[in-house]
Amino acid sequence: MSNQKINPFKHEYFLGYINQVLPQFVKVHFPSSVLLNGFTHFGKEFNGGLVGSFVVIEGDKCGFLGRITELSLPESERLSLNEKAFQTSDFHPTGKIEILLSFDLYNPFDVKKGLIAYPNIGAKVFVSSGELVQEYMSRFGVRSGELANTIAIGSLVSSPETKVKISLQSIFGRHCAIVGTTGGGKSYTVSKLVESLVATGNKAILIDATGEYRGSYDKIKSIDIGNGENIFHYSQLTIDDMFFLLKPSPRTQTPKLMEAIRSLKMVKIVGEATQIVHNGEAIPIEDGLLKKNGKPKKPYDVFYYRNISAIENGMADFDFMKLSHQLSAECVYDNGTTWGGVAPNDVSYCVSLISRVTNLANTPELNQIFGFQQEKTENDLTDVLNQFISIENTDNKLLRLNLENVKYDFQVRETLVNAIGKFLLAKARSGSFKDSPVVVFIDEAHQFLNKSIKDEYFDSKPLDAFDSIAKECRKHGLFLCIATQMPRDIPQGTLSQMGTFIAHRLINHFDKEAVSNACSTANKNTLDFLPILGEGEAILTGVDFPMPIIMKFDEPIIKPDSSTPKLN
Repeated sequence: MSNQKINPFKHEYFLGYINQVLPQFVKVHFPSSVLLNGFTHFGKEFNGGLVGSFVVIEGDKCGFLGRITELSLPESERLSLNEKAFQTSDFHPTGKIEILLSFDLYNPFDVKKGLIAYPNIGAKVFVSSGELVQEYMSRFGVRSGELANTIAIGSLVSSPETKVKISLQSIFGRHCAIVGTTGGGKSYTVSKLVESLVATGNKAILIDATGEYRGSYDKIKSIDIGNGENIFHYSQLTIDDMFFLLKPSPRTQTPKLMEAIRSLKMVKIVGEATQIVHNGEAIPIEDGLLKKNGKPKKPYDVFYYRNISAIENGMADFDFMKLSHQLSAECVYDNGTTWGGVAPNDVSYCVSLISRVTNLANTPELNQIFGFQQEKTENDLTDVLNQFISIENTDNKLLRLNLENVKYDFQVRETLVNAIGKFLLAKARSGSFKDSPVVVFIDEAHQFLNKSIKDEYFDSKPLDAFDSIAKECRKHGLFLCIATQMPRDIPQGTLSQMGTFIAHRLINHFDKEAVSNACSTANKNTLDFLPILGEGEAILTGVDFPMPIIMKFDEPIIKPDSSTPKLN
């Protein structure tokens, strides 16, 4: 089709003439309602009437592709409208057309960026063939000179015979958001896109919040989290993650916590040694603790600066079970060049923090996720992620992280997903995805994004790893696809970074506004279709889409288990 010369303006598809041109839309005059009736009987691809259907407009130097959004009769003809009159009389309807894109008149597949002109009064309007629209869609997101590698994901709502075949790069290349109310078809769309990625040899990580994607996808590795077998070991958390969990107060507890962590890292570095020595001065190590009480500072300072890169690497790689005792050991006076005895005020300030450390180590819900009481094993989630994203891995194309059994208490779900995001963010910054790009799907994204953790002093710490991924990781080869029924709960900064939107039915005003504000390419006329979309139908729009597409997604081969239990 792409190498053929085609004429988009076919006489038998003639509809009418442009009679009004405005910046937002144009109006068409139908010389006869017979043309309107004939339009609905041209063939299967034109079934369903005019509203929502594609038309082409013939201009002087370029043509235009548009969508009819409104039909009406002139006021003078409305009063005479009845069943008998409609069968015997000839009416002259008018329609409103939303201009979607412009193209070169002599090379119809040469789509212009933006509208460089508007149709003239009197320009002819024709029904657009489904093949022409399909050809346009297959070129979205494909750079000039590149081969369009497309995959079929659905069909047009206005023309069910016209398949939507598009490049996956146009969907995921600038991040993607799938939004819609419950029952609109989000889960099926996620599953269809995951299947499409795997079928084309791409890699995807699916964060399954509820366990509904438990089907046997091709080349899948499925990991169940929350049963104690597969953990994200605390040593792979960042110090910031540890602060999220421990919530130290900023002025008194945070400095002591940082010193305790540094001390335990030093103990780990020296290994089997029982003291840190410099020029005959020593700080003893007893029971895995650094004992500062009454000892000189010089050995500590020298050892610290010699190993500063390992100590300040930002990771929580120390013995967590010693942390509460090391915090007590840090509560000593500072005498300048030496440490003094126990400082009672410091001890009292740190009592609540020590209690939180002890509770964290003994909370089953957290231990099943972060393994505070055990050593790091080969089942660690970071090792699984490293193996999956490596370029050597060709066996598995989909990694499903099942969070169904992860408890909702203690904000453990949000902290875990944010930790996974931070891990992937660090990998992206180091170039791990340059040669093997990965798409990360987050289902029920409103559970994890735009979250923060508050300490006992009501200071808030944001969990913003995926916000950073959305803002900077496209160029690193790490792409984000979020699915949510409440786009209003997604951070505006994250939502604004979504280059592609797949919007299923949305009814709530604030949800529609959130999509409207973040998605400039879908104008108000197109978003008006959101409340009336059927199951599986969606508006597909984005940076790489010169025009919004109202389509119905094909059912996935593996259907997610998102059905509602039935009442008796």
